[in-house]
Amino acid sequence: MSELPSEITIGELSRRSGVAASALRFYERQGLIQSKRTSGNQRRYPRSALRLVAFIRASHHLGIPLEVIGSVLDFLPDGAAPDHAFWQRASACWSAELNKRIEQLECMRDRFTECIGCGCLSFEQCVLVNPGDVLAEKGPGPARLVMD
Repeated sequence: MSELPSEITIGELSRRSGVAASALRFYERQGLIQSKRTSGNQRRYPRSALRLVAFIRASHHLGIPLEVIGSVLDFLPDGAAPDHAFWQRASACWSAELNKRIEQLECMRDRFTECIGCGCLSFEQCVLVNPGDVLAEKGPGPARLVMD
């Protein structure tokens, strides 16, 4: 049985990860993944880049900014792939961020529901459309919908 090469091309990394080569180059510019250059100036990635890209995609899919993902990846030794222990530590980091986002979304949902429930349609008191009731100076009615 032949041994797999220790490095892969950007084309193979793209094909195997499902991430466009342009995105991989962007990840590299951001310091999220690293490559070596051949004498012909072609990129070669360590096989561990496959797991790194999977981690980046999964984290970014959750809405974690690439900058934050990079700060967590800094805990990995160079060339190392994320292992089970790393994924657990990253999950703990993301939990606080995700809980904060869930709380914000629930607050927005509740505000939106309250706005729909009031039926005012004048936007005089609406905290979503008219914060601080600045439209009260224009008088009663739907100030933003009716043009005089």
